[in-house]
Amino acid sequence: MSNTATRLKVVFMGSPEFALPCLHVLQEESDLLAVVSAPDKPAGRGKQMSSSPVATYAREHKIPLLQPERLKNPEFLLQLKSLQADLFVVVAFRMLPEAVWNMPPMGTLNVHASLLPQLRGAAPIQWAIAHGLKETGLTTFRLKHEIDTGDILEQLPLPVAVDETGGSLYEKLMQAAPGLLLNTLNGLAANTLVPRPQEWTGDETLLPAPKIQRQHAFLHPEMPVQQAERWIRAFDPIPGAALALVLESGERIEIKVKQARLPKDTGQSGLKVAFVDGELEILRLQPAGKGIMDAAAFLRGLRHPVRGWQPLAGPHAQP
Repeated sequence: MSNTATRLKVVFMGSPEFALPCLHVLQEESDLLAVVSAPDKPAGRGKQMSSSPVATYAREHKIPLLQPERLKNPEFLLQLKSLQADLFVVVAFRMLPEAVWNMPPMGTLNVHASLLPQLRGAAPIQWAIAHGLKETGLTTFRLKHEIDTGDILEQLPLPVAVDETGGSLYEKLMQAAPGLLLNTLNGLAANTLVPRPQEWTGDETLLPAPKIQRQHAFLHPEMPVQQAERWIRAFDPIPGAALALVLESGERIEIKVKQARLPKDTGQSGLKVAFVDGELEILRLQPAGKGIMDAAAFLRGLRHPVRGWQPLAGPHAQP
């Protein structure tokens, strides 16, 4: 990657693994003043203190690290202001108050994992698959009051493969994000980028991308089979599309469906589940508390045959 025309003074804000490639490119191609990430918190059975991937990276690379509990904390705001950054860059972080995003002279740039204005929200990667989109991408834009509505700087379209999973699309977008970010930084430094308002013709409905709750991934019999197949891919690996198998004995076994397909032969044996307009054959699954296994091995280990299936909760949770 070529150096930016002028090395901008930048503060980076992010927490999860998805943000790391962008943080790395800023470390290489800008004057990175500090990193802001989520506070450390207890995790696991031992309740040991755990850091976000971004906070861990900052410590390992000796980058000044700020972890405020409250983003409106006066002490934190004074620390930020004293850094005298040209620009803040945000990748997968929490909602910022105006006192933060409006602080630097060049404003705050966000890298969002969709082609805005489509898929505004916290989980655009999984919902791109769940909604059946054939194309998604990345957007760099300037923050303003309403979430994910600021002026667009640049966009990068990327295809959604027919067998795409939440995990594979996450990786694809994560690896593409630093290139788009660097192009945007170059354009801002050279003053060649013209921000444009987000436009939507109104001919189509904007698709939501809210934070994923566990019940979003529950499969329900009233789903169309094509939607169920997308749900399985979208929520793989996290949180995992789930249902309860019912055995002839009456026993219920909760599973996460890891891989499924439309049956190639309606007469073939295997683990098939019926939806409102067709069936899916489950190929790989994960019983509660156990590892991932082939459906055939799972069936061989059962004492009683599968009679049917049930949803894990009430009505289908829509996005």
